[in-house]
Amino acid sequence: MNKPRKRMGDLLVESGLLTNEQLQIALNEKKPTQKLGETLLQLGFITEQRLIEVLEFQLGIPYVSLFKYPIDTKLLSIVSKETAERNKLIPLKRESNKLFVAMADPMDFYAIDDLRLSTGFQIEVSIATKEDIHKAISKYYSLVDNMEDLLGADLKFKEKDEDTVTDEDSPVVKLVNQMILAAYQQKASDIHIDPQESDVVIRYRVDGILRTERKFAKQMLSMIVARIKILSNLNITEFRIPQDGRIKINLDSNAIDLRVSTLPTVYGEKVVMRILDIGSSAIDLKRMNFHPTNYERFVRMIEKPTGIVLITGPTGSGKSSTLYSALGQLNSPDVNIITVEDPVEYRLEGVNQVQVNVSTGMTFSKGLRAILRQDPNIVMVGEIRDTETAEIAVRASLTGHLVLSTIHTNDAISTITRLIDMGIEPFLVAASLSGVVSQRLVRRICQECKTLQLPSQRETEIFEKRGLQIEAVARGKGCGACNMTGYKGRIAIHELLVIDDEIRRMIMNNRSMEQIKEIAVMKGTIFLIDDGLIKVKEGYTTTEEVLRVAISE
Repeated sequence: MNKPRKRMGDLLVESGLLTNEQLQIALNEKKPTQKLGETLLQLGFITEQRLIEVLEFQLGIPYVSLFKYPIDTKLLSIVSKETAERNKLIPLKRESNKLFVAMADPMDFYAIDDLRLSTGFQIEVSIATKEDIHKAISKYYSLVDNMEDLLGADLKFKEKDEDTVTDEDSPVVKLVNQMILAAYQQKASDIHIDPQESDVVIRYRVDGILRTERKFAKQMLSMIVARIKILSNLNITEFRIPQDGRIKINLDSNAIDLRVSTLPTVYGEKVVMRILDIGSSAIDLKRMNFHPTNYERFVRMIEKPTGIVLITGPTGSGKSSTLYSALGQLNSPDVNIITVEDPVEYRLEGVNQVQVNVSTGMTFSKGLRAILRQDPNIVMVGEIRDTETAEIAVRASLTGHLVLSTIHTNDAISTITRLIDMGIEPFLVAASLSGVVSQRLVRRICQECKTLQLPSQRETEIFEKRGLQIEAVARGKGCGACNMTGYKGRIAIHELLVIDDEIRRMIMNNRSMEQIKEIAVMKGTIFLIDDGLIKVKEGYTTTEEVLRVAISE
């Protein structure tokens, strides 16, 4: 007599991956149509990799990592892309009358029967992560079936060929769609189309690092660029000057905004597309990875009724996410919040958001002036770019408004100098500024392949120099989930300068930045390097990542 299989929840509790309390919460939260595993993943109680290990043990079905798996591409004609996407599966290999497939849910017997009837093969199942299957479908099922037709054609764009880049069934149109969809599925922040001497390189920026996705023949460049220009309402016949545009599309039921920039180079036009998920909601401030001390100080700063709070850092350092998280914390029916942004990256319920439009004369400064006539309590300006915007922001803070904004400087203390250099009088900077947050993003260690090891001598020296002790550091070995990089996702590190009465006096007396820094150290300011090293100690990231973005003195 067969021993009855244990339920997944009991197996997870027995293996120590889940507590009884967590299991009860998941069972209460689970929707009738949802599987327990999906609920546990949503609640963050378990990783997909750990869940698969339990399924492998429970069902006796092998797990397969699709990263660099030698998938037989001839099988793609047997299993259609629609079937693969609908049932979250990918064909792997064929042996006589058996078809081996990887599935995210090997218990989906309807999908297995459907595949058996449509292909005529006996189906042998293995388990893979949903993400692995998404990546494999995106990689192997090319939307462009007739790539040879593309390569054989005269692809130098001419105005009379406009139908070729507007017809939805055109290979070029399908290729561009595929490129954007693959980038979105890989959670890329930017798509780079780089013309080289003999080919065109497509690169995606994932977790802040650029990596090559694929290469095309050089003759395809003109048509690809023309298609992107048509989507973003740019002049398709102008290729001698840079152009900027925007594309709005829907992917996987999400509204996606692409900021497009073209640049003439010696080998042709380079295109960069920044991907903004405008349909997503702002992150909870408690999940922004603030050090407890910094979190407490930041909340005190944004809860003041007046003053300016600035977030600083380079492009792509998560400044907007921190701003939106602060707005989410402050958002309530009894306050009037108005923002002026370029572009509006997240939609916030109950917040009045204004889009900058330079072509119609709606600049940051004009938008800010108009906002102040709308009786706001809290004003958010996407970026302080010029003296005029800075002056209006200062005036607004001094007349009873809380102003949140971003500015480009290297650290929190140099923001004071930057405002003075923009023409703001030191006494106005001192009177209006409540605090500055400097922020960077570092790659997070992949939780699936994370291991602990002894720190190197160099690491020990770096920690000791900052007054910290380290006994072990975490590293990612590299696995299919993280594309063998050892990192997956990003985490923020912060430096928070609170402008108190002592620092205000120093600003008004034109004291040097070094003197202000000494006072900040005395008051327990946690600098970028320190916050980064604390996160290394906590096992979130590596010393190399912290040193990549923060200067060690």
